[in-house]
Amino acid sequence: MEVKKNRWLIALAAVGIHISIGSVYAWSVFTGPLQASIGWSLSDVSFTFSLAILFSGLSAAFMGHFVERYGPRASGLVATTFFLIGMAAGGYAIQIESLWLLYVSYGVFGGIGLGIGYITPVSTLIKWFPDKRGMATGLAIMGFGFAAMIASPAMEFLMNAFSIPATFYILGVIYFLVMLAASLYLERPPENYVPAGMKNADDSPKEVKRDYVQLTANEALKTRRFYFLWLMLFINITCGIAILAVASPMAQEITGVTVAAAALIVGIMGVFNGAGRLIWASISDYIGRPNVYTIFFAIQIGVFAILPAVTNEYLFAILLFIIISCYGGGFAAMPAYIGDIFGTRQLGAIHGYILTAWAAAGLAGPLIVAEIYEATASYTLTLYIFTAMFVMALILSLLIRADIRKIKESAGETTASSQTVHHKPQTTE
Repeated sequence: MEVKKNRWLIALAAVGIHISIGSVYAWSVFTGPLQASIGWSLSDVSFTFSLAILFSGLSAAFMGHFVERYGPRASGLVATTFFLIGMAAGGYAIQIESLWLLYVSYGVFGGIGLGIGYITPVSTLIKWFPDKRGMATGLAIMGFGFAAMIASPAMEFLMNAFSIPATFYILGVIYFLVMLAASLYLERPPENYVPAGMKNADDSPKEVKRDYVQLTANEALKTRRFYFLWLMLFINITCGIAILAVASPMAQEITGVTVAAAALIVGIMGVFNGAGRLIWASISDYIGRPNVYTIFFAIQIGVFAILPAVTNEYLFAILLFIIISCYGGGFAAMPAYIGDIFGTRQLGAIHGYILTAWAAAGLAGPLIVAEIYEATASYTLTLYIFTAMFVMALILSLLIRADIRKIKESAGETTASSQTVHHKPQTTE
């Protein structure tokens, strides 16, 4: 079996795509300049970001089957095209001061490119790294978490040196070239691919546990564990993205830190967001995805419960860093979790369906925290509500284990452990 592609370069290509599309998380850099130069309101500008997140989740759901059917190269090129249109037309919309064109271009077209680009490399990476599922997907999704740290200073520099529309045009070209090169290199591994690390001295595959089931996306939708995963991800993102949205003012109100200190905390949170994706996903390869998610939720129950009473700025910052690392880790470990309990047959499509939780949480999280704060003039009630939500998530993370035990028993764990990776697993539960 001849392998023409280097799997680590495949992973690098995935990182390139995610760093490009992840620049959406630096959108707030444009908020002040757009308000000052054009006169759009904060809600007008912020709605562009909300639209992009909404359409990213929807496109991930609807285009998951496209990714599986036509492969990562084709879907990567589609994502590249849509994201370029979003950037270029978004720049033109700002140039002619058309808010609706900005919504359609960056919000809708850019969001579609974002969603397709997000899921494109994931199922491919899991097939290239059957020995390191969590680490491989965590590496790519880490790029998404770190993207804002890279994009923010670049955007600031370009806006100061040129203009806001020019910033969109220049970054659009850069992202286009990176995503184009990455998409053209992406490729599925050969049939029955086994990496060198999973082979014996005689080049035969080592004995490893195989996937217990191989479900299609439609079959996955009929299982209750799909909805357990959806709710677990929804809760993790809702609470995490809400904290991201108000981290600065919340730190100032609860601990009394200065605006500059709060901004520093927010900046460091970006490091933990990105690093948490790789670290937690890699840990999941050793202790298992069910254990990692249970740990996520148990930690966050404690953190959210004590956060309102913490007035020391250093402890408060540490707790925020823990929250945001779990937020990022929840994204990164999810694709491998899907592969574990549904198989890799249509992982891209199933992952797309699961990511509708991202779209819903992107709207719900900031809305919940804003509405409650306006009603109570405090973040305390919101933090206690999030604590209760994590209790629910913890219960779900324990309930899903019963389903996992059933599919293992159904597949016959003793028999499964003696199968090698080149044998086909069962296709029904």
